Amino acid sequence: MSQTTAPSVSTAPVGATAQQGSEFTPLLRKVREQGLLERRKGWYARMITVNLLALAAVVAGFVLAGDTWWTLLLAVPLAILSARTAYVGHDAGHAQIAVGRRANRAIGLLHGNLLLGMSYAWWNDKHNRHHANPNHIEKDPDVGAGALVWTAEQAAVRRGFARWVTRHQAWLFFPMLLLEGIALKVSSVQDLRRQPVRERAVEGALLALHAAGYGALLLTCLPVGKAIVFALLHQALFGLHLGMAFAPNHKGMDMPDPAGERWGHLRRQVLTSRNVRGGPITDWLLGGLNYQIEHHLFPNMPRPHLRLVQPLVREHCRNLGLLYAETGLLDSYRQGLRHMHTVGGAARPE
Repeated sequence: MSQTTAPSVSTAPVGATAQQGSEFTPLLRKVREQGLLERRKGWYARMITVNLLALAAVVAGFVLAGDTWWTLLLAVPLAILSARTAYVGHDAGHAQIAVGRRANRAIGLLHGNLLLGMSYAWWNDKHNRHHANPNHIEKDPDVGAGALVWTAEQAAVRRGFARWVTRHQAWLFFPMLLLEGIALKVSSVQDLRRQPVRERAVEGALLALHAAGYGALLLTCLPVGKAIVFALLHQALFGLHLGMAFAPNHKGMDMPDPAGERWGHLRRQVLTSRNVRGGPITDWLLGGLNYQIEHHLFPNMPRPHLRLVQPLVREHCRNLGLLYAETGLLDSYRQGLRHMHTVGGAARPE
């Protein structure tokens, strides 16, 4: 079933207050009975090992290629593998990989701070608030007014250059994603001030090691000009790839009315999320985030189990008469861009 554009803020659907607490319980019971919440340590160990070996191969190719413009071509596989690395950090943040908090944090720090220069603590804090209240205009940081806006009310109060950006935000969305890789690093450094002293020391040291290692690698193999071009290209492609993986998930979906009825867990996660149809290639490119509904219902479920639980979730929603939004990748972008264009209309002259 394909989900069309949603209003900027919606009220709870008819019947949303009836037995909200029990709607999710039968589904959770089935999932537990089938063992779909059990960890897949072997799967993650193989996936992480392959990803690290592939990263090492790209770095080796970078060193061997040396001072040539052809080296810039390696920015493409490096960006793709950087996104794979970010997906591992994402899964560690949700405790999908290991049972213990320390093990997941260690994996997250390795893949986030050290390999990507992106703060694990910052991402976890922001992402957990999003999961708790997806698309809630007052509680979800992902729909707060920033470079882009998500409701007509946010658009109407924009002024100056920000208002011009809002008017054209649907057209600017993908170009702006080219800056996302750098923006993630800037936000990570800024967040260090919020963190407790001990956590700040660990996170800050790993971020500094990443910056030093990344800079040393580039400047050892390339002159300054080419090194800067490579870094900009790598970060732009990384930001674009990561943004394109997250963009289909909620943009243009229902947004709970802050003054309305509080939705139960099932409706809060299902009605605000959109799945992307596809196969193994889609799963790999999007890191399992194409099963966004299942991921939001069971955030600590191991990635390889998301496709297995999908039939159970789809059937459960059908029995409740609850919309289960699923569409193709290109159509998911079309829906999100259409929502951004509609919202941006509040900033356009009449």
